[in-house]
Amino acid sequence: MCVGGGKADAVMAEGEQGMWTTSSTVIRRRAQASLRAVHRRLLAWTRPAAEPLVSGAVGDLTRTKTALIAENAFLRQQLVVLRRQVGRPALTPADRLRLVLLARLARGWRAALLIAQPDTLLRWHRQGFRLVWRARSSGASKRPQVPAETVAAIKQMAAENRLWGAERIRGELLKLGIRVGKRTVQRHMRAARPPRPGGGGQAWATFLRNHARAIWACDFVQVVDLGFRSPFAFCIIELGSRRVVHVGVTRHPTDAWVAQQLREATPFGSAPRYLVRDNDSKYGAAFARVAAGSRITVVRTPLRAPRANATCERFLGSVRRECLDHVLVLGEAHLRRVLREYAVYFNTARPHQGIGQAIPSASGLAPPSPPAAPIVSLPVLGGLHHTYCRAA
Repeated sequence: MCVGGGKADAVMAEGEQGMWTTSSTVIRRRAQASLRAVHRRLLAWTRPAAEPLVSGAVGDLTRTKTALIAENAFLRQQLVVLRRQVGRPALTPADRLRLVLLARLARGWRAALLIAQPDTLLRWHRQGFRLVWRARSSGASKRPQVPAETVAAIKQMAAENRLWGAERIRGELLKLGIRVGKRTVQRHMRAARPPRPGGGGQAWATFLRNHARAIWACDFVQVVDLGFRSPFAFCIIELGSRRVVHVGVTRHPTDAWVAQQLREATPFGSAPRYLVRDNDSKYGAAFARVAAGSRITVVRTPLRAPRANATCERFLGSVRRECLDHVLVLGEAHLRRVLREYAVYFNTARPHQGIGQAIPSASGLAPPSPPAAPIVSLPVLGGLHHTYCRAA
């Protein structure tokens, strides 16, 4: 009996101990859950409000001055800490607009501004001012659009007629039935007629075109022969027809020699009105006297303006590419013979792009020949070039 009673007491003691263990586990879990809930609630209370700016400002009206000062100091200290860690915060256009509007309400906004410089805020204000007035200006009555055809006509007249002003172009447009204002013409003239350093007046290309038939141009080309000597070729060309007037060769291009070449190029009074030359020292007093005696006005090209004598320069380039670069020059006499043969080919057989593929010595394109006539090839410069014609 005693032994059985002791066993029963032991079983009861173990059951009570397990019950107390289970109860303590449940109580501990519930306490931990309660602590987590309190922690979340404290975090929610202490987290800064994420409410909108307007509702937050309205809510601040119900708070005391002491609370607002304390929160202001609390937030300012956080901004100071963040400013030490963040170099340049990224602000959206909405953030900039809010800061500009709030700066108008705060007298001491310069001292309160921490995330940007005061000059930066003033620049944002100026940008907003421009946007506001741009929007107001766009809402006003817009200027009537000028048709593209009218704008193209204004630019064409301004580019082709350097002596015409806005009123002259406006009158020309009225002849075509186009009515525009003077300011409109002036606005589109600036794009088509940029100002030149020399002021108004006709361009150099216009002068050359107007007097092409009465203008000659001259220049030198230097060649290296077989003996490494440097003969010079002096060429004169007519601008209107691109005709080669004269070719001279020498190893000593003195002033007297150049003057003699001008005499040989103008026999029996066949002289041009103008002669374009560069600023080479080879053109001296003797050359000027011969030009004056033949009533030739010598026109010197401007400094560093190679296009002023572009036609003669183009001819000299053709001489090099089509002739001299493919011929081994033996001497002065050989160079003279080669250049004179090339000049004859250039004047009588070679089409020129600048005059519409016409031949310089001909008045225009050759009349069409009967298709039955065979084509004959004639060699030039030993076969370096060929000229073609129909057989008679």
